[in-house]
Amino acid sequence: MKTLDAKCILEAALICAQQPMSIQDMQLLLGQQHSAAELQLVLSELQQDWSGRGVELVPLASGWRFQSRAEMRPYLERLYPEKPPRYARATLETLAIIAYRQPVTRGDIEDIRGVTVNSLTIKQLEDRGWIEVIGHRDTVGRPALLATTRQFLDDLGLASLDQLPLLDAAGNAFDGMNQAIQAIQASHGNEAMALAATPELNWSGDAKAAEVTPIVSNLETKEST
Repeated sequence: MKTLDAKCILEAALICAQQPMSIQDMQLLLGQQHSAAELQLVLSELQQDWSGRGVELVPLASGWRFQSRAEMRPYLERLYPEKPPRYARATLETLAIIAYRQPVTRGDIEDIRGVTVNSLTIKQLEDRGWIEVIGHRDTVGRPALLATTRQFLDDLGLASLDQLPLLDAAGNAFDGMNQAIQAIQASHGNEAMALAATPELNWSGDAKAAEVTPIVSNLETKEST
């Protein structure tokens, strides 16, 4: 199969795909004679072909996909004006802690937030496909260890956790989770979480809280329940 043929087939498959396509899916599509390195070259060519357009080809945690560019969102919202769902402050706090401190137990989250974690909060994030149990800590009661999923990274438009915004050296002046989740709004519109500037959260004053508080500052949420 010629490289041009492979690129055309891959382009069509990516445009029509409902989910990100992995390299393994692409090899199944085109045949195993195409190595991962060869496919990466084809994908790079496609990225160049689509540069400067309203849609871009991006690598994510679970594969590659076409998505609208962030600057297209105001126009697309005219066709799809529904507001994205809003999540309670407690939910966003919990998600931020898991994302930046994973793997963590419910006890870890409670130590950082200074309040009990509602089981419904964990269930909401699990149902959304953003967190999962990846094991159990070898201690009394063997509490479950929680971590984020590939779906979480896909929805944020990231290929790995390394692409989450980093804390600065002082651990402050940082709106990491706010920046990261804004990527959902840019690329997913109605599936996004709604965020905007709000006062910094008041957590317990221990060292852990001071370390993670900037992550979830500036979040627009509904009142915690």
